[in-house]
Amino acid sequence: MPELPEVETIKNDLKKKILARKITDVIINKNKIIRNQSDDFIKVVKGDLFESIDRVGKLLIFKLAKADKFMLVHLKMTGQLIYRDKHKLIAGGHSLTGNNKIPGIGDRLPNKYTHVIFKLSGNGQLFFNDLRQFGYLQIVDENELKKIKENYGIEPLTARFNLKNFQEVLKNRKVNIKAILLNQKLIAGIGNIYADESLFRAGIRPSRQAKTLTRAEIRKLWQSISYIIGQAIKYRGTTFSNYVDSRGQAGNFAKLLKVYGRKGQKCYKCSGIVKKIKIAARGTHYCPRCQK
Repeated sequence: MPELPEVETIKNDLKKKILARKITDVIINKNKIIRNQSDDFIKVVKGDLFESIDRVGKLLIFKLAKADKFMLVHLKMTGQLIYRDKHKLIAGGHSLTGNNKIPGIGDRLPNKYTHVIFKLSGNGQLFFNDLRQFGYLQIVDENELKKIKENYGIEPLTARFNLKNFQEVLKNRKVNIKAILLNQKLIAGIGNIYADESLFRAGIRPSRQAKTLTRAEIRKLWQSISYIIGQAIKYRGTTFSNYVDSRGQAGNFAKLLKVYGRKGQKCYKCSGIVKKIKIAARGTHYCPRCQK
């Protein structure tokens, strides 16, 4: 699943391509992807244009200019947005090529994974593809959007993500720290990759109960999260089998990973062996020597 840095990259790249382009047609091939009635969705979007693109956590928010409504897009596990202009493709989300475990969506469009197509003025097209069909699109008004945003916790690199608020999130919680970092209602945008990397940088074992962390450890983790997320955005995210950014490029942060995906390899800090266990129902990488 694309995390905050990947979705931020998609947002920034698509803003350069699709804003102020009239939506001349909307084709829905699979109704379950749309959380509204399909006819109502088309009625709102067709003939309008995307005025801006925003994001909260991993959720993309497209502002419609005329309808005074918003189109929400969540890629979930295997969703993908592809913009095509003539013969050029830019993509964000699931891989175009795939591997032995997860098939790619492919660059022939539309295909069997293409569930929604937006036709834009100037012969541009925006495709929403999803192999596993967990992603969704939804039209909401301003009040609905406000309520949705209220369900998200403090987000790294924003004013609300200060040390005081972070301390409050962790205060007296008996849950392991990894589960808290993954809980979008507490902290928005962090997924498996950046939780593991942040905990490694802070020297904190992912299985630790949040209430056992010292003030110094909480500060170090807070600083580590901001650093890791900031670096990941700078390098356009991380990629494995299932993510390319909206220019069809692999994220470059993969080269900088210290523990994630490195099971059985030597730790870069201490030369110990990186272990992988399951915490909060997710594969979790850490160094037993460096993380206490």
